Amino acid sequence: MAIITLTSDWGLRDHYIGAVKGAILRLLPEAQIVDITHQIPAFDLNQAAFIIRNFYRNFPEGTVHILAINTEAAIETPHTLVVKDGHCFIAADNGIFSLIFDTKPDRIIELDVIQDSDYFTFSTRDVFVKVACHIAAGKPFEELGHPKDKIVEKISFQPVVMGDFVKGKVIYVDNYENAFTNITESLFRSATKGRKFTITFRSPTYRITEISRGYKDVNQGEMLALFSSSGFLELAIREGKASSLLGLKMDQAVTIEIE
Repeated sequence: MAIITLTSDWGLRDHYIGAVKGAILRLLPEAQIVDITHQIPAFDLNQAAFIIRNFYRNFPEGTVHILAINTEAAIETPHTLVVKDGHCFIAADNGIFSLIFDTKPDRIIELDVIQDSDYFTFSTRDVFVKVACHIAAGKPFEELGHPKDKIVEKISFQPVVMGDFVKGKVIYVDNYENAFTNITESLFRSATKGRKFTITFRSPTYRITEISRGYKDVNQGEMLALFSSSGFLELAIREGKASSLLGLKMDQAVTIEIE
């Protein structure tokens, strides 16, 4: 059974989700449609990329992922199909692919698909659905457009190692208000080399000096840091809201001082 996932910034109150699902089922009645989220902040490619890179590998190879964030096409941001790790991703090439993947995709195809209406404001329904159903039905990728060598690069802020300091920032806040930074576990291990460290943010009074394995490693209401399944350093409060209580908003600076 063909699996098609939907990730968007549409919200939940409008007609967009229903229109897209109806269009998919009209073309491919046996499709299994999976909603990932429709509550990404409007046009926020960075938060969308964080979510997508952390879910797609859990689906079977062959899954088609429709990425409906800022989808209007332009000469510099054409509608594009990317194949990576056995998965297919459909989006406007506006930098989102470069934020999701750390290495070059396996295939890149600039789409040449005639849309279903004369309006250019609903590319997901009028173009992406046709592409997704074409792929899910097992038809050749080559019929969808022409190959290209590169995707649009959007440079995200990377953590910086300066002597005995690692400087990063908050890149995502989840529904529990846990704050994820852009500091990966591999970078952390490489920089600290088993030495003692202090994680600070906002004020010197907010200090964490060890990495927990789980939320219950600390008492209720206490701060903690851990590496969750995302692979990024996460700052949290056990059974509390770290973002609100500690001021860990998007782009908040986070520093690791190594002894």
